[in-house]
Amino acid sequence: MLNEFYTPFHETVVKASTEKDRKRVGERILGTDPKSGKQISVKIGRYGAMAQIGTSDDDEKPRFAALRADQSIETITLEEALQLFAPPKNFGTFEGYEITYGSGRFGPYLKHNGLYYSIKKTENVDDIDNKKAIEIILNKRETDAQKIIKTFEENADIKILRGRFGPYISYQKKNYKIPKTQDPEELSIESCFEIINKQDSAKKTEKSKTTKTTKTKKGTSKK
Repeated sequence: MLNEFYTPFHETVVKASTEKDRKRVGERILGTDPKSGKQISVKIGRYGAMAQIGTSDDDEKPRFAALRADQSIETITLEEALQLFAPPKNFGTFEGYEITYGSGRFGPYLKHNGLYYSIKKTENVDDIDNKKAIEIILNKRETDAQKIIKTFEENADIKILRGRFGPYISYQKKNYKIPKTQDPEELSIESCFEIINKQDSAKKTEKSKTTKTTKTKKGTSKK
């Protein structure tokens, strides 16, 4: 009985310790934020090198800012990291709305009329002016327009888009694969909801089976 309990328990402890150590690899503490008094560090995150104000142990969530292309976690200074969290720069106006710059955990971006436009890490922020900012916005609009296959006036939340792995339906921040037997351009809004409901139902069924299997295994283990 002790062996049955201790062996998987020990494996779990070792795995957790390994994952924790792995997350710490590459992290470098720079100092303290003079405004909040919180720790400032730099590390490699899921989307690349980034600076962080605060820790997961703080009451408030940490703030993140991506490092620029010419910066690295080995050489960046505290002052340079603080600049990444400076108030957004203004790049003038376009279509009656201000264009501002910011940086988050996913990288640098422009914000215009409530929408965000990613800036390539190869771009130097100091080289961006009003003309370049407008170009970035228009290029993103054109790219997004090319992805759209079909929209519906009855429901703006549902769209048929081109994706990396083929056409799909986008609805309420979820994606649904379109069967190869169906032409994306010929789909009606009713057909889209049939696909959505069918795939949602299949996921619920699969989740239910997984839950039952897990409970059965736990029950067998107790016996």
